[in-house]
Amino acid sequence: MRAVIFPTPGELEVVERETPSALEWHVVVRVQACGVCGTDLHIYQGEFPARFPLIPGHEFAGVVEEAGQSVASLRSGDRVVIDPNLSCGTCRPCQRGLTHLCRNLISFGVTNDGGFATHCALPARQCYKMPAAMPFEVAAMTEPVACCVHGIERAQIRPGEVVLLIGAGLIGLVLLQLALMRGVAMAIVSEPAAEKRELASSFGAALTVDPTTGDLTEAVMKATDGSGADVVIDCAGGPATSQQASGLAAEGGRVLLFGVAAPDAEIKVRPYDIYAKEITITGSFINPFTHGAALALLASGRIRVSEIISHRLTLAQVPQAFELLEAHQARKIIIEPQRTGE
Repeated sequence: MRAVIFPTPGELEVVERETPSALEWHVVVRVQACGVCGTDLHIYQGEFPARFPLIPGHEFAGVVEEAGQSVASLRSGDRVVIDPNLSCGTCRPCQRGLTHLCRNLISFGVTNDGGFATHCALPARQCYKMPAAMPFEVAAMTEPVACCVHGIERAQIRPGEVVLLIGAGLIGLVLLQLALMRGVAMAIVSEPAAEKRELASSFGAALTVDPTTGDLTEAVMKATDGSGADVVIDCAGGPATSQQASGLAAEGGRVLLFGVAAPDAEIKVRPYDIYAKEITITGSFINPFTHGAALALLASGRIRVSEIISHRLTLAQVPQAFELLEAHQARKIIIEPQRTGE
């Protein structure tokens, strides 16, 4: 098989490897589409904990090529989307039902080889059958959408509230759609890229703000008669946006830190503001029991992602994908491992 491998942080190779075989409870999936996530870039740069050497890629879908002898739920030819996160089931968080916070979490594309390859072997339990008519590139977005479903649940959005989303990449645009499903009165989006602001407007944002040319605080306060947003979601994950978020929340507001910050990043907060305004600051980590819901939302068309995909590249073009991400010149990039042409 052909694969992209990170031998160590900062190194990338396209290699030929022996195609894996399916163990007793495993399947081998022929990968048709794999999303490029900011986490992949952070892993490559050595800014996110991972296990090297590594085949990255945790947002993927494909076709079962081989099923192990004890696998009864899948057979060769089944179209599947992958939940990359596998818990141990025995640590304290797992035994409390917090499987996504497993202390021994396996994540295909982070701790184990993932979808930047023509084939991937993994437990059959990580596979969800997808509808026959569903495009693989849409199905590959199930994992990020599943994370967003969990995030919306953590934010506890109620009908009639005002929601501010900081960042309008794939995550921000999916969270926007999910927030609108909750019946929010107004969704405000802060995003420096004009085409992403246009997408946000087309998806239903009532107001979009370019934070590089306008004052976001002033815009939010004007739109909310000085109250601020009931829910502020930081989709960007930078220290500056995370620090800004609590100051934009209304009394009794909630702040969701969704974007992935560097492990050593720090922000300053004013404890008095949190105390006096009863602001709740919470996080959201991966996708506990939300993968099926995400797949159903994508299959039904309630969540739209096709318009967000801007590039479709080959395995050999993964370096180009990272360059596009670093330069903020892509919305969402899909790697098509079976395609070899440039």
